Amino acid sequence: MATLILPGEWIKNWEKSGKHEFVQLCKELTEKTDHGSEIRDIQAALYELCWQVVQGNLKLDLVASVLGDMMELRDDMPSILADVFSILDLETGALEEKNKRDHYTQLVGACLFFVPEAILKERLDPETLESLGLIKQAHQFNQKIVKIKTKLFYKQQKFNLLREENEGYAKLITELGQDLSGNITSHVVLESIKSLIGCFNLDPNRVLDIILEVYESRSDQDEFFLSLIKSYMCEPLTLCHILGFKFKFYQEPNEETPKSLYHIAAALLHHNLIELEDLYVHLMPLDATIIEEHKRDISEAKQIARKLVMVVLPSEKNEDKEKEKEKEEEKNERPPDNQKLGLLEALLRIGDWHHAQSIMDQMPSFYATSHKAIALALCQLVHLTVEPLYRRAGVPKGARGCVMHPLRNKRAPRPAENFEDLRRDTFSMLCYLGPHLSHDPILFAKIVRLGKGFMKEYQSDGRPDIKDKMDTLLSCFLSIADQVLLPSLSLMECNACMSEELWGLFKLFPYQHRYRLYGQWKNETYSSICFIMLSQIQWYDNLIVPVVDSLKYLTSLNYDVLAYCIIEALANPEKEKMKHDDTTISSWLQSLASLCGAVFRKYPIELAGLLQYVTNQLKAGKSFDLLILKEVVQKMAGIEITDEMTSEQLEAMTGGEQLKAEGGYFGQIRNTKKSSQRLKDALLDHELALPLCLLMAQQRNGVVFLEGGEKHLKLVGHLYDQCHDTLVQFGGFLASNLSTEDYIKRVPSIDILCNQFHTPHDAAFFLSRPMYAHQILSKYDELKKAEKGNRQQQKVHKYVAACEQVMTPVHEAVVSLHPARVWDDLRPQFYATFWSLTMYDLAVPHSAYEREVNKLKVQIKAIEENPEIPLNKKKKEKERCTALQEKLQEEEKKQLEHVQRVLHRLKLEKDNWLLAKSTKNETITKFLQLCLFPRCIFSSIDAVYCARFVELVHQQKTPNFCTLLCYDRVFSAIIYTVASCTENESHRYGRFLCCMLETVTRWHSDRATYEKECVNYPGFLTIFRATGFDGGNKADQLDYENFRHVVHKWHYMLTKASVHCLETGDYTHIRNILIVLTKILPCYPKVLNLGQALECRVHKICLEEKDKRPDLYALAMGYSGRLKSQKVHMVPENEFHHKEQPARSATPASQQNGPGSTGKPATSTSKTEEGTSEDGDRGKDKSQGTAKPVNKANSAAAKVTTSNGNGALNSTKAVKERDDKEKSGKEKKEKKEKTPGSTPETKAENRREKQRDERAGKEERVAREGKEKTPKADREKVKPDEKSNKDDKAKAGNGEPVEPSRERDAIKESKSKEKGDRSAVAGSLKSPVPRSESAESERDHKRRKLDSHSSPSHSSLCPFLLYLPEHSLPLHIPAALKIIKESGRSCRHCIWISQPYPWELESIPWTSA
Repeated sequence: MATLILPGEWIKNWEKSGKHEFVQLCKELTEKTDHGSEIRDIQAALYELCWQVVQGNLKLDLVASVLGDMMELRDDMPSILADVFSILDLETGALEEKNKRDHYTQLVGACLFFVPEAILKERLDPETLESLGLIKQAHQFNQKIVKIKTKLFYKQQKFNLLREENEGYAKLITELGQDLSGNITSHVVLESIKSLIGCFNLDPNRVLDIILEVYESRSDQDEFFLSLIKSYMCEPLTLCHILGFKFKFYQEPNEETPKSLYHIAAALLHHNLIELEDLYVHLMPLDATIIEEHKRDISEAKQIARKLVMVVLPSEKNEDKEKEKEKEEEKNERPPDNQKLGLLEALLRIGDWHHAQSIMDQMPSFYATSHKAIALALCQLVHLTVEPLYRRAGVPKGARGCVMHPLRNKRAPRPAENFEDLRRDTFSMLCYLGPHLSHDPILFAKIVRLGKGFMKEYQSDGRPDIKDKMDTLLSCFLSIADQVLLPSLSLMECNACMSEELWGLFKLFPYQHRYRLYGQWKNETYSSICFIMLSQIQWYDNLIVPVVDSLKYLTSLNYDVLAYCIIEALANPEKEKMKHDDTTISSWLQSLASLCGAVFRKYPIELAGLLQYVTNQLKAGKSFDLLILKEVVQKMAGIEITDEMTSEQLEAMTGGEQLKAEGGYFGQIRNTKKSSQRLKDALLDHELALPLCLLMAQQRNGVVFLEGGEKHLKLVGHLYDQCHDTLVQFGGFLASNLSTEDYIKRVPSIDILCNQFHTPHDAAFFLSRPMYAHQILSKYDELKKAEKGNRQQQKVHKYVAACEQVMTPVHEAVVSLHPARVWDDLRPQFYATFWSLTMYDLAVPHSAYEREVNKLKVQIKAIEENPEIPLNKKKKEKERCTALQEKLQEEEKKQLEHVQRVLHRLKLEKDNWLLAKSTKNETITKFLQLCLFPRCIFSSIDAVYCARFVELVHQQKTPNFCTLLCYDRVFSAIIYTVASCTENESHRYGRFLCCMLETVTRWHSDRATYEKECVNYPGFLTIFRATGFDGGNKADQLDYENFRHVVHKWHYMLTKASVHCLETGDYTHIRNILIVLTKILPCYPKVLNLGQALECRVHKICLEEKDKRPDLYALAMGYSGRLKSQKVHMVPENEFHHKEQPARSATPASQQNGPGSTGKPATSTSKTEEGTSEDGDRGKDKSQGTAKPVNKANSAAAKVTTSNGNGALNSTKAVKERDDKEKSGKEKKEKKEKTPGSTPETKAENRREKQRDERAGKEERVAREGKEKTPKADREKVKPDEKSNKDDKAKAGNGEPVEPSRERDAIKESKSKEKGDRSAVAGSLKSPVPRSESAESERDHKRRKLDSHSSPSHSSLCPFLLYLPEHSLPLHIPAALKIIKESGRSCRHCIWISQPYPWELESIPWTSA
C-alpha cells in the first residue's frame, strides 16, 4: 500500500515546515481528477504518517491534530482513514514489539472523536475494538455476527401455500392472455398483477413463472412481455433460476426442448435481463462432452476418408455384422437436445451476435456451424448485414435480386454501408461460418461479388491517404477467400456457376496471392483430384491425351488450380529429376512437360506462375525445368526445335514466317494464333521475355562449369543441348511474335548484352538479329516515304542508306567485344555483317515455295472432289487454302526483292571487309574462330547459313579472302571440333560440313562449273601480289585438275579424322563422328578405298558396342547400312582425280593413301595407285595416257602459292625441274631467272646432297612405320606394290633420291628462302631462326608418332580453338601445300598449328610476290 514515501526532512522539522508540507500534499491529492487513483494516493500518504507514529518518530498529539484537520478535505475521509487503521491493525498485530502495538492503539483512540464507531466496528478486528473500549467482549461480538449471517443468508422463508387461492392464478392467466392490440400496456397489466398478488396472496416467483409460460406461448409479443418482465423483476438471478429449471425439465432422453423456450431465453439475454454466464450453467450437455463428441466425429470422418481410398472386398460376414450394428444403434435412445446449440440458433435469429459469438467461443472451431440450422441462421444474419453495401457495389448489371428486410431489432449488428463497415462484424461472422457457407450459395455469390467490387475500387483508387485502409481490407478479403470461400466451394454440391463466380474474383488477384490460397486449400483443408491425376500421369504418360481431352469439362478456377498443382509437382523436392543411371532426365518430368504443353495450349490457363517458376530455377542455376518451357513454346507457338530436319524442312525454314509454318515443322500445328498471343502477353506483362533469354544464354556455360559438377558427361551434354535448343526456340518465338517496338524496347545493344550481362556472343547476336532487321526495315520505310521514287535503283540506295544508319552504331559497339589485335585481321563491319544476316537475307527458297503452293493446289482439288464435305465447309476450306496460297506467293515476291537489296548492299561493302595488310592465314583463323565455327553449331539453319555465306563471300569476289584456305581449314581439322561438340551440336556441325562439301563436290564434278565459278576469282588465287588481284593472270589461279587433287586430299583428311575418332574408344568421340558421318553421307565418302576403310572401322564398332553401349551400336548400325547403300555411287581414286606414275621411282608403301597411315601425301604426285592390282594397272594406263595434259596443267600451277601454306596442290613439273637442276647447274640458274622463287637456293641444294647419304637409312624406318600404321584394308591393297617399294629402297641405298629422302632438304630450302623473302617483302617481320639437324630429326620423330597422339578431352566443351600464332608458318609458302591434322603439332595452349608435309615442300617452287 505504501507507494508514497514522506521525505525525512518533513519528519525532522515537522512543527516548522513538515506539517505544512504534508497538508499541502494531501490537498493536491484530493484535487486530482483520476478516477480511483487519488484515493489510493491519499491512503498511502495517511498510511505513511500513521506508520511514523507507530515507529515512534512523531508525537501522537501532533499527528492526531493533523488527521482531524484532514477530515474537512473529503466527505469520505473517515472511511479512508478507517481503511488505513485496518491495514495497520493487521500489521501491528503480527509484530512482536509491544510498544508499536500500544502506539497504534493510542493513535486510534485519539482519532475516535472524528472517525465514527460504526465504521471502525466494520473494519477493525474484534480484539482491537475490545482494547479500545468500543465493545465489551470480543467473543460475544463474534457469536452475534454468526447469528445475523445465518438469518440473512441461510434461513428459508416459510410460505403458507394454503392461503394461495387458485382463482388468483386463473385471473392472472386471463390477464396475461388478453388481446394486446388495443391500448393495453405492460404498465397497466403490471398494476393488475400486483393487485392479484395482494388480493389472492400469490407467490411472486410463481407469478413470474406463469408470466414466462404465457410469454413462451405468445413469443411474437416480445415488446410487451419484455417490458413487463423488466418492470416486474427485481432480481435477475431469480429469473435465471426459473429459466434454468425449465431447461432442466427437457434434459431427459427423448425430450425435445421447444423453440419457444430458446426464443424467450435469447430475448431475455439480448435485453440484458439475465446474464449468459448465469444461464449457461443450466444448459446441457457440458462443454467437455461437446469436445469429446467433436473429436469422435473427426476421427470417424478420417476413417471414412481412408476407406474411400482403400480397396476393400467385404465378405458376407462383415456385411452381416455391419447390419446388426446398425440395428443396435437404431434401438438406442436418442440423446437429448444440445440446448446450447438451440439457444445459439435463437440468438442468431433475433440478431444477438454478441452473445452468440460468446457461446461459439466455448466450443471447438466450426462445431456450431457444422449444424445446418445454425449455419443457415448465421448466413441469414450476414445477408442482413451486407444488404445495403451489396445493393450499392455488388449487384451485377441487369440483376434484380430479392430485397432483404432488416431486423426490427435495434440491437442487431448495423448493416454495412461501405467496405470499411465490413470489418465491424461481417468478416468475423464469415470466419465463424467457415466452410459451412456452402449451405447458402446465394450468400456465397454475394460475398464474391462484394470482393470483385472492392478489387475494382482497390485497383482504381490510388490515393495515398487511404492506401493503408485499402491494404488492410485486401488482407481481410484474402483471409475470407482462404478460410471461407475455397473450403465452402469444396463442400458445396456441384455448382459450376459458383466456381466461375469465384474465378471472377480470383483473377483480379496476382498469381502469387492465388497460389498461396491454393497451397493453403490443398495442404490444410482439401486434397484436390488434380494431385491424384498428376501422380497418375507421372507414371503413365499414355494417359496424357485422354486426360487433356477430358479437362474440357473443368471450370476456369479448376484450370488455375491445375496450373498451381503442376508447378507444385515440378518443384517437389522429394523427386529426383534424373533417372537412376544419372544420364537421362526422369520420365516423370518429361511426362509433366508434355502435359504442360498440351494443357496450356488447349485451355486458357494463366502462364505467369509457370514462367516465373522456370525463371527462378534458372536463377538458382538449375536447367532441368527448361524442358517445361521448351514444350510450352513448341505447343503454344508451333515452333519446333529439332536437328532431325529434312532438307525440305530446312529449305522452308529459310523463307518467311508463312513458309516456316507450312513446311518447316514436322507437326503442322494450326490455330496457334490465340495461344501464341497468350504466351506473348504473359511474358510482356510480367517482364520475363528478356530475363529468360539472358538466363538461358548464361546457363549454357553454367550447365558445364557450375551445374554439371559430378553429373555424367552424357547428361551434361543433354542439359546443355536442352538449354541451347530452348534458347533458340524461345528467341525465335520472340522474334516472330513481338512487335518491333516491344522487341527494340526490351533488347539492349550488343555491347551491353555481352559486357554487362555476360551473354555469349553467339547468343547475343541471335537476340539482336531480329532487332537489326526490324530497325533496318522501319528506317527503309521512312526513307521511302520521305522521297517518293519507285525505281528499283532508288529503292536499293535507300535500303543501303538505311543499313548504314542502323548498323554503324553496331560496328562501333562490336569493337569492345574482342581485343584490339582481332581487328587487325577482320574489319568490325565484316564481323557485324556476318552475325547480323540470316539465310532469309541470302537466298530465296523458290522450290520450297513452289512445293507448298502445289500442296495447297492438290488440297483444293481434293476438297472439290470429296462429295462427303458439306458445301459451306467446302467453301471455307477452299477460301482458306486459296488465301494461304496467295500469302505464300506474296511472301516469296517480298523475299526476292529483299534478297536483291541485301546482295547489292554486300557488293558495295565487300571491298572494306578484309584488310590487305594482314596475312591470309590470320584472317581466315579469325574468321573461323570468331564467326564461322561458333555460328555453324548454333542451329541447323545457321549451319546452312555459314556454308552459304562462305560461298557468297567467294562469289562476291571479296578482296583478300582466300576461299581455298578457308575450305582447307574447315576440312583438315575436324577431330578436335567433333570431340568438343555435344550431341545436337554434332548434328549441326555435320550439316555445316555437308553444305560445304556440296559446294566443293559441285565444283569438283564439272570442269565448266569450276571454271565459271572459281577461275578468275580471288578466292582461288595462289599468288597474292602486292598490287592486288588483276584477274587476268591465269598462272596465279589454281587449275581444275589440281583442285581435284585438293578435294581428294580433303576427303582423305576427313577419313583419317573419322578413323581416329572411331578408334579412340571414347563414347563422345564415337557418337559425334557417327552423327557427323551420317549427316555428310550424301557428299562423302566418294572414293572407294576411303569408303572401305570407314566401313571396316564402323563394322568393328558394331561388334564391340553391341552389348556394351546400345546407343552407339544403334548409331553405327544405322550408318553402316546407309554407307553400304551409298557404295554404288563411289568411284576408284583414279576416277576421282588423275594420278601419275613418276618416271624414276614409286612412292613407298608407307606413303600410300589411306586412313591411319603416317606421312602419306593426299595428292597423286609420285605415288602408286591404291586398290587391287587390276585397278592399279588400269589406273596406270589411264594416267600415262593423260600424262601430257596433266603435266601441262601442272606446269601452270608450279608457280602457284598461297600466303599461309595451306594450299593442297602438287606439281609434276616441279619434280622434273628438280631433276633437271641436279644434272645441270646452268639450267638451274636459267630456270631461277625465268621463274623467280621456283628453285631453292644453291646453299640449300649443296647441303641436301651432302646429307642425302646420311639419311638414307632413316627412310626405311619411315616406310616401315607407315606400313605398320596403314589400316588393314589398305595394307592388303598395298601388297602388289611391295616389289616396287623394295626397288625404291635399293635406289635410296645407292644415293638415288626418292620422296622421303627429300623431306629435310625441302624444309631447309623453305627456311632459307623464307628468310630471304621476309627480309625483302615484309621487313617488319622477324625471320625465324633456322632449325638445326637435331631439331629436324626430333620433329620427324614426333611426326611419326602423331597417330598415337591422344585426343583432346571431351569434358571441355569449348570448341574451335583454332588460333594460329604468327610464327607458325612463313609469310610466303608453297602453292600446293597440304595442311592436315597428321602433320600438325600441338602448342602449349592445346591449339593446333598447321604444318606441311615435308615431301610436299621440296617439289614446290617458292615465290616472292
